[in-house]
Amino acid sequence: MWRNYLTVGIRALLKNRVYAVINIVGLAIGLAACLLILTYVRYEFSYDNWLPDAENTYELATEYLPSPGGQQPGLSLTTAYVAGGALKKDFPQVEQVVWASSQNVTFLQDGTPTAAKKSLITDGPLFDIVRVPFVRGNAATALNDPHSLVLSESEAEARFGNSDPLGKTVTIAAGDMTADYRVTGVFKDLPKNSHFDMTTVVRIDPADYFRKTPDVVTSWTWSNGEMYVRLKPGSDAKAIEAQLSAWKKRNIPDDVGSNPVTNPGQFEDFHLINVRDLHLSRGTGQGRPNGNRQSVLTFGVVALLILAMACMNFTNLATARASQRAREVALRKVLGANRQQLITQFVGESMLVSSIAMLIALALAELAIRPLNAFLDADMTFSYFGLSGILLPVIGLTVAVGLAGGLYPAFYLSRFEPARILKANKSAADAEGSGRLRSLLVITQFAVSIGLIICTSVIYAQTEYARNLDAGYKRDGLLQLNGIARAPAEAAAPTLLQELRKQPGIVDAARVSLGIASGNNSTTDVNVPGGKPVTLGVYGVDAHAFDTLGMHVLAGRNFSEAIAMDDSTLPNPPDLNAEKALTARGVNVVLSESAARRLGLGSPASAVGKQVQYVVASNEAGTITATVVGVVSDVRYRSARDPVQPIIYYYVTSGAFNQLMVRFSGDPQVALATVERVWKRAVPGLPLNARFVDDIIHDLYNIDEKSAQLFGMFAILAVVIGCLGLFGLAAFTAERRTKEIGIRKVLGARTRDIVRLLVWQFSRPVLIANLVAWPVAWWLMRGWLNGFDTRMTLTPMPFVEAGVLAIAIAAGTISAHAIKVAQASPIKALRYE
Repeated sequence: MWRNYLTVGIRALLKNRVYAVINIVGLAIGLAACLLILTYVRYEFSYDNWLPDAENTYELATEYLPSPGGQQPGLSLTTAYVAGGALKKDFPQVEQVVWASSQNVTFLQDGTPTAAKKSLITDGPLFDIVRVPFVRGNAATALNDPHSLVLSESEAEARFGNSDPLGKTVTIAAGDMTADYRVTGVFKDLPKNSHFDMTTVVRIDPADYFRKTPDVVTSWTWSNGEMYVRLKPGSDAKAIEAQLSAWKKRNIPDDVGSNPVTNPGQFEDFHLINVRDLHLSRGTGQGRPNGNRQSVLTFGVVALLILAMACMNFTNLATARASQRAREVALRKVLGANRQQLITQFVGESMLVSSIAMLIALALAELAIRPLNAFLDADMTFSYFGLSGILLPVIGLTVAVGLAGGLYPAFYLSRFEPARILKANKSAADAEGSGRLRSLLVITQFAVSIGLIICTSVIYAQTEYARNLDAGYKRDGLLQLNGIARAPAEAAAPTLLQELRKQPGIVDAARVSLGIASGNNSTTDVNVPGGKPVTLGVYGVDAHAFDTLGMHVLAGRNFSEAIAMDDSTLPNPPDLNAEKALTARGVNVVLSESAARRLGLGSPASAVGKQVQYVVASNEAGTITATVVGVVSDVRYRSARDPVQPIIYYYVTSGAFNQLMVRFSGDPQVALATVERVWKRAVPGLPLNARFVDDIIHDLYNIDEKSAQLFGMFAILAVVIGCLGLFGLAAFTAERRTKEIGIRKVLGARTRDIVRLLVWQFSRPVLIANLVAWPVAWWLMRGWLNGFDTRMTLTPMPFVEAGVLAIAIAAGTISAHAIKVAQASPIKALRYE
C-alpha cells in the first residue's frame, strides 16, 4: 500500500512538472531561510553558554533611575569598584568577586611599542570566575601575582611566535604604569559568541594603578569597570538581588558635599545578571556590542512567516489544481477507497514534496552559512548530531511543513462526491469557499512581503538620517586620537599640540575629556544659588576645543588661556589645599544650550554672567561658585538613540583629557600621515590610536544597517516565494479559463482587455494586502523609531512605495501568462465545444 502511495505521488509530481517545481522551489527557499534565521536566533541566545559553570557566574550591574535633577535612566554593566568588596562582605553566598576593565595596553618589545588587540586589566584571579579553557598554565592561579600576564593563543603567537611564552618577561605600559610582566598563562581564542572581548589580561594593584585618581577605588559615584561574581553552587541569585536595596542603604554613604545632602544610591539599583544573559541585556558595557533581544525575536517571527508563506503556496496550488485530481478521487472512491486512505495518500504526497524541499534547503543553507557568517561577523555552524545537532529539528520541521501544507488539501480533495463528479463529467474543484481561501492566502503572503519591504525602507532611512543629522559640530575633516591620558602622551601634549598646529593641512588641534562615541560619561549636580540641583555632564576642555570641533558660541565667549579665572586646573595627584583654594577663588565655565535651559537661565544671552554652584573636586573641598562666561551649541557626542546630554564645560591645561581632536583640510590620508609622523616624534613610546570621526559615526549604526540589510534579504525571499505561488495560480487559472477567454475573444474582446481582466483578478488581493500590511508596519516601525532620541518623520512614502512595488511585481508575474493566453486563437479553445 505504501509503495502504491509513493508511486502515485511521484507520478503526480512528474505529470505536473510546473506545479512540482513551484512547490519544491518555494518550500526549499522558505525552509532554507527558516533554517538560517533560526540558526542565527539560536546563536544569539548561545552567548557564553559554552563557559564551564556559567550558571553560577554573574555580573553586578547598576541601574540608573530617573531623578528630579534630570539623570537619564539606563542599565550600565559597569559598576563602582568599591561595590565588589561590599557585596563579598555582606553575602556569604558569594564565593569570589573580581573587577575587570577594558584599557589600552601597549607592549614594549625590542624598542617598538605595539598595542594589544583587546586588553583587560583586573584586580584578581579573573579566570577562577570566568573559566575559559587554557592551553598553557593554570587558569585558577594564572593571575595570582600582581605582575602576571595572560594572553590568548593568537596574541601569544603574534608576540612570541611558536616558542613557549610561559615564564617570559615583557614590558607593559598601561595608564600611568610601565612595568615588567611575566606571562603565566595562555587561553584559547574566545569564540565570537561571547560578550568577552580580550586577547590580553593584565593583573594590577588598583591602589597603585589609580594613585593619581584614588576616587576610582573608594567612591560609589565612579564606575569604570565590570564586576564579575561567582556564587556558591546552589545559591539563589534572585534571593540575593531582592536584598540589594537594603544592602545599598547600608553601604553607600551620603554625599555631604552636595546641597542639600544626597545619597548616590537614592537613584540607583543593583542587579545580578547571569553571564549568559549579558549579550541580549539592555545594559551597556565594555565588551563586544550587545545584541538586541527584540530584534532577534523579530527575526525568529520573520523566519516562521516566510516558512508559512511557502506552506501557503502548497495549499493554494493544491486546491487550485483540484480539478485535475477530482476524477481520480471519484474513481478511487468507486473502486473502494475510503476517505482515510485518500487523506493518507495526499498527506504522503505532501510529505514527499516537503522531504525533497528539505534536502534542497539543507544544501542551500550549507552554501549560504559562510557568506552569512562573514556578513554578521559570526561563527555559526550546522551540526547534525549531538545535543546541539539539528537532525531531529530538521525531521520535525519536515513533518510539520508536510502536515501544514498538506492537511487542508487532503481533507478538501477527499470530500469530493464521486456520483456528482462522474455523472456531470466535470470537476467539483470550485467548491464553495475554495476561491476565497486562496485569495485570503495570497493576501496574507503579500501582506508579509509588503510589511518587510516597509520595515527595510524605514530602518535604512533612519540609519542614514542618524548618520547625517546635524550633531552640533563639523564631523568632516575631524580626526580623533585616543589614549592621550596615558603618562607619556600627557607629558608630551604641549609639544605635540604645538607641532601639530604648525603642519600644513592641520587647521587646529585640541584636547577634550569627552570624545565622539568614546563611551565615557561624567555627571555632577549643578544648581543656581538657592535653586534645586540638576544633573549635568561635566567635562574638561582646552581653549581650542570649541573651534576645533566646529561648535557655535551662541552667547558670551570661549575660554581664554590669558584669563586666570577660566583655569580650573588642579594638581595630579589630588591636593586638598589646592582644591580648597580653587573653591574659594571661583572659576568661569561655559554651558551648553540645553544645560542653560535646564538650570532655568533662559536664553543663551541671558545665561551669560549668571552664577552656578557645583563640586569641582572632592566633597571635602566644598561647593565652588562658577560664573557662566559663554553658551555653546548642544553637541551629540553619542548615538542618536541617546538624548543629547546637557553639559557644563570647564577649562584645564592638564589632567582631565581622554582624546585629542585634530581639525584638518585636504586629503584625509595625508592628514593622518602627518599626524602619525608628528606623534612618533613626540610620543615614541606609544602607538598612535586615531580614527576619522566620519568612520566612528558610520560604525555607530552598523547594527542598524545590518538589520536593514537582513530585512531586505528576507523581503526579497518573501517576494520570490509569493511570486512563485502567484505564478502557479496564474498558470492554472489561465488554463481553467481557456474556454471563457475564447468566448470573450469571439464576442470581440481585445488582447489588452483579456490581459487587464486576468491581471486585475490577481491584483485585487495585493491591493487588499496593502491595507493589511500598512497599519501593522506603521505600528512596528513607530515603536522601533521611538528607540531613537532623534528620528525621521514616518511619512506615507515608504508605505506607498512598498505597495506600488508589490503591485508591479505581482502584475509582472501574472502578465506573462495573461498575454500568452490572451493571444491564443479562440478556435483551439472552442473546437471541441
